[in-house]
Amino acid sequence: LLQRVVRRADPTRRGPAVGAVGSSPVEPSKHRVALVFGGRSGEHSISCLSAGSILTAIDRSKFEVVPVGITRAGTWRIMPDDPEGLRIIDGSLPEVTEPTSPADRLILSPDPNIGGLLVGDGAVIGIDVVFPVLHGAYGEDGTIQGLCELADLPYVGPGVASSAICMDKILTKNVLAAVGLPIGPYVGVTDQTWTSERESVIEAAAALGLPLFVKPARGGSSLGISKVEELSALEPAIEEARRYDHRVIVERGLVGARELECGVLAGSVGGPAEVSVCAEIEVTGPHDFYDFQAKYLDGSARITVPADITADQHSRVVAIAQRAFAALGCEGMARIDLFLLEDGTVLINEPNTIPGFTSTSMFPAVWAASGVDYQQLIERLLTDAIAQGASALS
Repeated sequence: LLQRVVRRADPTRRGPAVGAVGSSPVEPSKHRVALVFGGRSGEHSISCLSAGSILTAIDRSKFEVVPVGITRAGTWRIMPDDPEGLRIIDGSLPEVTEPTSPADRLILSPDPNIGGLLVGDGAVIGIDVVFPVLHGAYGEDGTIQGLCELADLPYVGPGVASSAICMDKILTKNVLAAVGLPIGPYVGVTDQTWTSERESVIEAAAALGLPLFVKPARGGSSLGISKVEELSALEPAIEEARRYDHRVIVERGLVGARELECGVLAGSVGGPAEVSVCAEIEVTGPHDFYDFQAKYLDGSARITVPADITADQHSRVVAIAQRAFAALGCEGMARIDLFLLEDGTVLINEPNTIPGFTSTSMFPAVWAASGVDYQQLIERLLTDAIAQGASALS
């Protein structure tokens, strides 16, 4: 996987801000951040919640923020710098609405000579770094990373290839298996195999043993996931997952496994990645697994930070998380989700290259428990991205 070369952001990129961010150039001591959120995926509202938390916590003495919302239809617009508008209010999730004025519309220009955002009225907002918190498709899958590469703008998180691989659970498993990292049994279901080899797919999935978990291969926030405890429910579960993605993964349910998560940050140049303390998730109440409702809405999941595991178990989790981060070509950050089996075996579940940044999200929580508070975490990610710069293929 291609790695980025170190290149510092060009300070001459900073242009006059317009609209919601004022009309004067950014202060020399500050970097201007395009915080991009919302988007076309099913995780639109969770992305908005993450952005609201970042707007609240970011150090305004060091960073000027341009909030950039993307509607569900894909329209880019300037948003108010107002965290309160990006909260759950009376049970309603936040959403990026369509702009009412051409002056509110904008795009991130792929032209590296522009160096920022083009506003609908023709003005330019110069940008030093992009912080995408677009969970799921069209954000976590290498697409916005590719746009930033075209624009020659630094951005937070892994690059194009790594983002695309980590977003696709089938490709992720293939890569991890190829380098000998521990994963659970799985079957990948593509559009072609489901259309032409359905019976063979069902037979291979059934051979994994019950229970099974059926997931969209490129989904997140537990959307479209089903737990299958009878083989008669397998085909409907695959069809349900295909509503979200035509690539589907079927995994053996690991009975008795403990769910662990840890945060990973890129280390210094040439050094290993840094891994936070581990957290454990235990689902309580009426839920069979850690689904969307349990994650975000009803608080029925119990989260223990740090996880109650032995020092030896923690050391093995850290080592495996570091190896996974490197094998998948990750940069900047990732959350690595793992299973601890009853016999002490550690298996990788999946990586998340743009993990949740809400006030209750695991990634900031495990780093806070590791001595890096939310504001420090944001600053480190941004300053590291600026120092590293955009990739160069030449």
